[in-house]
Amino acid sequence: MGKSKTKNQKAARVTSNRVAEEEYGAVPHSFVFHRGLIGKNVGQLVTDMRRVMEPFTAQSLKVRKKNALKDFVTVAGPLGVTHFLVFTKTQTSVNLRLARLPKGPTLFFQVTKYSLVKDIISSLKRHRMHEQQFTHHPLLVLNNFGLEGMHVKLMATMFQNMFPSINVHKVSLNSIKRCVLVNYDAESKEVEFRHYSLKVVPVGMSRGVKKLMQERLPNMGKLEDISELLMKGVNLSESEAEQDGDHNITELPQVYSGRGNMRAQQSAVRLTEIGPRMTLKLVKIVEGMGEGNVLYHSLFTKTEEELKEILKRKETRLKEKAERKKKQEQNIALKKQQRDENKKKSLDGMKRKRTQDGAGSDESEVEDPGMQDDQAPAEESEDEAEYYRQAVGQEPDEDMFPTAKRKHGPGKPPRPFKKRKLSTSKASGEEQARSQRPSKTLSGKKFGEKKMGGGKKFGARKTEGFGSRFGKGKGEKRFGGKKFGGNSGESFGGKRTGAKKGSNQKGQRPKTGSGFKPGPRGGRNKKDFRPKKGRS
Repeated sequence: MGKSKTKNQKAARVTSNRVAEEEYGAVPHSFVFHRGLIGKNVGQLVTDMRRVMEPFTAQSLKVRKKNALKDFVTVAGPLGVTHFLVFTKTQTSVNLRLARLPKGPTLFFQVTKYSLVKDIISSLKRHRMHEQQFTHHPLLVLNNFGLEGMHVKLMATMFQNMFPSINVHKVSLNSIKRCVLVNYDAESKEVEFRHYSLKVVPVGMSRGVKKLMQERLPNMGKLEDISELLMKGVNLSESEAEQDGDHNITELPQVYSGRGNMRAQQSAVRLTEIGPRMTLKLVKIVEGMGEGNVLYHSLFTKTEEELKEILKRKETRLKEKAERKKKQEQNIALKKQQRDENKKKSLDGMKRKRTQDGAGSDESEVEDPGMQDDQAPAEESEDEAEYYRQAVGQEPDEDMFPTAKRKHGPGKPPRPFKKRKLSTSKASGEEQARSQRPSKTLSGKKFGEKKMGGGKKFGARKTEGFGSRFGKGKGEKRFGGKKFGGNSGESFGGKRTGAKKGSNQKGQRPKTGSGFKPGPRGGRNKKDFRPKKGRS
């Protein structure tokens, strides 16, 4: 089990973390993303630019189609992001926007030419690129930006602020592994962007000694003496020949990583391009985040009078917008006041109505809608139950006449009803008694004989007369060539409903033959079905 940390070690760790957070928050951070459809190559260019801006950039920033620029601006504040690099693509060109948060300015560049990292590496015989190079930010080198012109100075300031500043007295040389070169061409007005890997090697010794100082030793199997390697430098390839000179030899102020790089010794700084490579052309500079006054435009120039006119129109639009906003706020306040007044009036009216209804309910008596004046429904319900027993021959259900009392024998418990069958003579007698029995009135109407306007009686036996006639004729009505209500074979409301025996009606065939003779059970016998000749 390891030893626990002491109090001084814990305090040192807390102090180092606080210093690291302060330094990390003080350096600029960036977002590199695209807008719209850009294609596969430009998408790879966005990825390569994120590698250039490491480690102070969002390496795995996810961008969706529905995301707007406002979303990135909203997120950039809490994360401490200071710059946006936005790539877009049109039908004619690829564009790059460099924006400073939160209030601009924004530089619009046109990417005239570009090469990806994979293209640069494939063109080199030996390339130097490893993950340790991207743990520190690159060294920025600006060239030829000291020319006169507001847009040139603004470009130089924008590029400088994209990368952390370096204190030459405190910087550690071992943290400088990469270099970004930005060169401005005054004739073509283009900006060249290059990205290099930095390597420091000792000078002042032969190639053989340098080979021995490296990790991999040369093959000395064909040599007779080691002096041949030190003096002649045999078995070395042409690519390992020295290309150093006064342009890249310097004296190291510190000990640099690598064999032979000692302090106060001369070493050569070698650069190897690792990409991407871009050629940019400035189009315009806009004040603010993509909107505002145009500070510079490479294609269009405006005079002082035109600029004053543009500013005047812009001030007029802003003034009109402020007036519309003020008027809208007044209208909203007026509508709210009217709504409150209407609500107050409605509440007062409801309260007044509730008071009046309460006073009226105290004076008047509330009648039960299910009760009548002299308990007539209960009596008539008993009469109707009695009539139902005589007509149907069984006791009514409990829910049919709720107020009627069911008859039970003395001392006998209630038992379920049984349906009784009535004979033909008894049923006809019951019908005749029911027809002669006067019916009770229920609220001015006869039960079983409802008055159907103008003296009509529905359910009565008598069908002659004005009340039961169907038509204008007296005593009869022709319906499809047949008489109803007259002395013909069919009567409506009478006993006879069919034609006389032996009458041959139109459209019906007479039933003749032995095949239709009724059998003992109302059907036909087997002998009635005689096979016809010619059938099998």
